[in-house]
Amino acid sequence: MPLLTRIRGPRDLDRLSLEELDQLADEIRTFLVEAVSKTGGHLGPNLGVVELTIALHRVFDSPKDKVLWDTGHQAYVHKLLTGRQDFGKLRSKGGLSGYPSRAESAHDVIENSHASTVLGWADGLAKANQLRKRDDHVVAVIGDGALTGGMAWEALNNIADGDRPLVIVVNDNERSYAPTIGGLANHLATLRTTDGYERFLARTKEVLERTPVVGRPLYDTLHGAKKGLKDFIAPQGMFEDLGLKYVGPIDGHDIEALESALGRAKRFGGPVIVHCLTEKGRGYKPAEQDEADRFHGIGPIHPDTGLPIKASAASWTSVFGDEMVRLGRERDDIVAITAAMLQPVGLKKFADAFPDRIYDVGIAEQHAAVSAAGLATGGLHPVFAVYATFLNRAFDQVLMDVALHKCGVTFVLDRAGVTGDDGASHNGMWDMSMLQVVPGLRIAAPRDAEQLRTQLREAVEVDDAPTVLRYSKGVVAPAVPAVGRIGGMDVLREPGTTTPDVLLVSVGALAPMCLEIATLLDKQGISTTVVDPRWVKPVDEAMVPLAERHRVVVTVEDNSRVGGVGSAVAQTLRDAGVDVPLRDFGIPPRFLDHASRAEVMAEIGLTAPDIARQVTGLVARLDGRYERSAADEIEAARD
Repeated sequence: MPLLTRIRGPRDLDRLSLEELDQLADEIRTFLVEAVSKTGGHLGPNLGVVELTIALHRVFDSPKDKVLWDTGHQAYVHKLLTGRQDFGKLRSKGGLSGYPSRAESAHDVIENSHASTVLGWADGLAKANQLRKRDDHVVAVIGDGALTGGMAWEALNNIADGDRPLVIVVNDNERSYAPTIGGLANHLATLRTTDGYERFLARTKEVLERTPVVGRPLYDTLHGAKKGLKDFIAPQGMFEDLGLKYVGPIDGHDIEALESALGRAKRFGGPVIVHCLTEKGRGYKPAEQDEADRFHGIGPIHPDTGLPIKASAASWTSVFGDEMVRLGRERDDIVAITAAMLQPVGLKKFADAFPDRIYDVGIAEQHAAVSAAGLATGGLHPVFAVYATFLNRAFDQVLMDVALHKCGVTFVLDRAGVTGDDGASHNGMWDMSMLQVVPGLRIAAPRDAEQLRTQLREAVEVDDAPTVLRYSKGVVAPAVPAVGRIGGMDVLREPGTTTPDVLLVSVGALAPMCLEIATLLDKQGISTTVVDPRWVKPVDEAMVPLAERHRVVVTVEDNSRVGGVGSAVAQTLRDAGVDVPLRDFGIPPRFLDHASRAEVMAEIGLTAPDIARQVTGLVARLDGRYERSAADEIEAARD
């Protein structure tokens, strides 16, 4: 019987010898490759933390002790060791989440898959333990990539200002998605390569002032090589100068060494950093040979070769990436910014073509936005490409640094709307609501590849205000030609009558669905105009007179209904004194469970039959002739 099948909980690990633990590690890697190759998921990060996760669960007593995972994409091994070995529907509806999930297990604490937050959680839990006089241990696992985020250093500052037991495990694989960059990465490289790990010399304290804040001393240590400090400061000084005990570096694939280091940290009684060196993708040759991201996140693949099962079609991301290269050749003022996601947001080709015009700031979205303001003020036009959900982290900077100063910065939001299989915190469903309140900011929502290219070019022409371009995850939508133009809006379907019933406002990639809605309504005798505003903020001036010519206005968007495009259109009509009924369709204000995009859209009612049924009922009520049979005919009409 394989050892893995005998593991029902962490304490089952206690009975295994070191030889058996090594065998278990091999079995786990085999399991992960076989399982994740079928479903897709985060393979490389989990292959790199097998021994580390085993050691954590041997030394600490989860769930009494809290083992916290930053981001959480590397928690598959943790799931296996805590009784969850059915990976058949990983990241699918009804299956295991790709991240920690409280609904799944008492061993899971943090569900938020946004990086650099775990140390703040750990600080709070350690303080709660102290006040409640509990002897529980708190262990926070954070990658070197996540340590490039400012929140991590804010938390370290607070953790160091106390003597509460807390173990911080730095999972150092030199990568987040791609290789980790910046001063911190250079410092960790020194830790990896310097022989001898003595404590700070007395002379260190004469040079670096001890401070409770992450300020100049930390900066000087991070950049010690430039200031000559490297010659006499032991490399662990960056952490110990903050008041944190440092243990390491430890071979992250040596279970015995890991258990020894973690045991010492557990007994210390105060905050300790355990620095573990791991290899992302370890034990699976295709991942080890993938220099781009070591199979960070994959779709279904052939397990023997690592090659995709299906050839990849053109994606929104690839269309953007190719157009950025064309723009870069035409304009030498175009620069690009990424927050540790060069490949995922499509900027690799731009980086290869213009290596001096790309800035990877690490997992630091706030800094990226502010730096973009500086670049714009310096005469350049920065394009900051980021997942829509991660722009939430930089809202204040968009508002107060970019917009207030009228800086020409373009924010490109990938994975906008429902993304599906990565769960609640990866859906990009808040951006259009959040950004509606930013004065002067303009938002474009392209419906297809050609509009993405066109609107990106329109965006970078704006030099006195921030612009935003947002698009979906996955394969780019089919081309939807316009049949006319009203103001700045594209007309996608004419009503065929001078007295149309419904004005259907289609936002972004939902254009094909909105045309299907119009077809279903037409079969019910309801005439419909379909328009794509293209730029959804501000509301086009032509919207008001166009709405006046219709009996009902319907908006359809892949964004929260609260404060989104529908709300903006409704407010514009109210301000103009236009009393036309408006029905807005979008994402309800709740967190969405993981499932495919199509399944999520069906669950929340964002499908053509659902919307057509409701609009049919609304028009019928206006006529005073509502009959349920008319609405029920929608399904038959669709067939």
